[in-house]
Amino acid sequence: MRTPDDLWTLIHGVGGDMAAQQVRYAELTITPQLHLVRGFAPQEFCEVIEDARHRVEADYGTILRWCFDIPGDFGVPAADQTLSLALDQRPDGLVSLGLGGGEHGVPRSLFAPHFAAARAAGLHSVPHAGEVTGAQCVWDAVRELGAERIAHGIHSVEDPALLEHLAEHKITLEVCPTSNVCTRAMPSLAEHPLPALVAAGVPVTVNTDDPPMFGTDLNREYAVAAELLSLDEKGVADLARAAVDASFLGAEGKSALLAEIDAYTAQNSSAPLT
Repeated sequence: MRTPDDLWTLIHGVGGDMAAQQVRYAELTITPQLHLVRGFAPQEFCEVIEDARHRVEADYGTILRWCFDIPGDFGVPAADQTLSLALDQRPDGLVSLGLGGGEHGVPRSLFAPHFAAARAAGLHSVPHAGEVTGAQCVWDAVRELGAERIAHGIHSVEDPALLEHLAEHKITLEVCPTSNVCTRAMPSLAEHPLPALVAAGVPVTVNTDDPPMFGTDLNREYAVAAELLSLDEKGVADLARAAVDASFLGAEGKSALLAEIDAYTAQNSSAPLT
């Protein structure tokens, strides 16, 4: 990623890939700081991603929104830079602030002021937690960062009180089964805690994490989830509905997507699940 054209081409290509999978709406995680240190000016960065986002919608009909990700391994300076970009530039497609990178040795509390400022400005909180660390990391993300969704969060399964809290407060876990096995966060798909999370009433969505890196796509992840949860077609449709409900799309947009899912399900109710 050396030039604005590189970044634009990548986003447009991701949008095309999503459209080919019938994705209507997506909130993409992007890490601005990694581009800024390569020489992108803040305004230039935002102009490029916004132009690419609009082109994706025009060319494919897929709507993209942004989660600006703090690379936690780079500490407070990277968080300062990310927050400054988000609040000073405030591109129209930006909906949330995330926190990625390593979890070990990177306390969630370190970034509490950044998430407080982002939430005060109307952005949503979607930090990583509990992917390779334990349930306490998820508690920290909820208590310190005001998390509305948790990226991964699979080790929440270790703490019944946490599961109850997530279910009660409808804090959704963004679950990425194939990624979790590839990164050895879980030993195998057969041992993945997705069924236990669902059984505890925790809201979950099915996600890819990084499709090229992990050799997957969203359709495959839905198939994996369907197998893990023994779902029929209606169950898969319910997973899609959960994704719509957990999104930061407006009420009108959510209603339209839910209606499309309902219409598709009704039309294809007799088709076998593949």
